[in-house]
Amino acid sequence: MARVLLLLPTSTYRATDFIDAARTLGAEVVVGSNQEQALADAMGARALELDFDDPKAAAEAIVENCREMPVDAVVAVDDQGVLAAALAAELLGLKHNSPESVALTRDKAGMREALSNSAVNQPEFELARGAAEAVAAVERIGFPCVLKPVSLSASRGVIRVDDAETAQDAARRIVAILEESEADDEHRILVESYIPGIEVAVEGLLRGGRLEVLAIFDKPDPLEGPYFEETIYTTPSRHSRREQDAIVEAMEQAVEELGLTEGPIHAEARFNGSGVWLLELAARSIGGLCARTLRFGLGVSLEELILRHALGLAVTDLKLSAAAGVMMLPIPRAGCLQEVSGREDAEMVPGITGLEITIPVGREVRPLPEADRYLGFMFAKAETPDEAEEALRTAYGKLGVSIG
Repeated sequence: MARVLLLLPTSTYRATDFIDAARTLGAEVVVGSNQEQALADAMGARALELDFDDPKAAAEAIVENCREMPVDAVVAVDDQGVLAAALAAELLGLKHNSPESVALTRDKAGMREALSNSAVNQPEFELARGAAEAVAAVERIGFPCVLKPVSLSASRGVIRVDDAETAQDAARRIVAILEESEADDEHRILVESYIPGIEVAVEGLLRGGRLEVLAIFDKPDPLEGPYFEETIYTTPSRHSRREQDAIVEAMEQAVEELGLTEGPIHAEARFNGSGVWLLELAARSIGGLCARTLRFGLGVSLEELILRHALGLAVTDLKLSAAAGVMMLPIPRAGCLQEVSGREDAEMVPGITGLEITIPVGREVRPLPEADRYLGFMFAKAETPDEAEEALRTAYGKLGVSIG
């Protein structure tokens, strides 16, 4: 029986889906988590405690554990574990990306530097340390600009600024977010020129250096700032074949320049009259529960596809089985979540296939840019992406979110 080590931070949304995929393949699961036994107990799997903040130590612990319990693959499901997975897989001689390449995807400034002399279009940028340096960088680059923490993800702390006053406020706000998260005690802020255009997300799988784009997600809601809270994704893309081909070519260039060769990638890009512009690229699959929109061939999940590749099993029929969409439910304001009403009515809308509220009633909530979680996820399938989008908007209109 094949055995896979899944690196599952306790904050992940995706534990159940990856565990289920492994079981579908008949693979034994070992859970590597940052909290001893927490996820393993819930999933009925063996456990290994790891410190994802120290990837080298985590990799060494994985190798030591493999002396008694060898594994056939090490798979990180979220950003926190990707570098530890690459380091461990390299030491174990398993399929992997180079740790150097993965490290670039975990550092927004490092990735920008690595791509700065390539053919990949990206924003003009400067790395700043602290609010004062960030404001000075904005003045050099010019308005509008986007300020973002180097070390955070999911649009947390990402703010567009259009003048000197908002630049100062945004920089101080990002520093406060970094101090709260304890993610970066140097308060590193990436200052980028704002790229106008249509935004998409790209899901892909690398096999031996060859990128196969699994899905291009359209983002029908404009993302123009000042914050970049994402809501609806739909696939397959409704953009022209020429535009989609240009997006794929840009992603191929980016992964080649970064040196990524194996496993999933998730990227964010914009395109306009000047071409395709890379915003973000991660060496892992799409976050949250969004992967549930994707089914390939006769119903194969994205998680199963990723595990098949990691375990050296056949990966065939990568065609999407249906048009689909997901809505990441926004948090309208800060406070205590009291109720989410109208859920049954929303689930009765034709095309809606699921609704999950992922924050319990009674929990304090905050919107972006401070937030690190969405209220929940709603899923739709339809004959066309337009119908999936319409179903999501109709169903969302039936929800009531009460925050005290």
